[in-house]
Amino acid sequence: MVTPLSRNLFDILIMNKQNVITWILLLLLTVIAGLVSSAHISYVIPLILLLAVLKFIGVAFNFMELRKANVFWGVLIIGFLVVFCGLVLLIKT
Repeated sequence: MVTPLSRNLFDILIMNKQNVITWILLLLLTVIAGLVSSAHISYVIPLILLLAVLKFIGVAFNFMELRKANVFWGVLIIGFLVVFCGLVLLIKT
């Protein structure tokens, strides 16, 4: 017996233009982070941390739709990133 698939299943696979652009930027930032990690420069850790923050913001505000949520959540996420990155950089030195 063959069960027809729901059209909603395939609607999930179709991404809008903004999601595709964000996805490509996330892939690009990942490749850049990989290249930077093998470089022999003195500021590797802050640069990789910056790339990770940009990826986090891209995922949070686009795929998790945080930009449609209350402003409080956006401020909380950005505040968390500032505190987390500050602590990592403080511990690193």
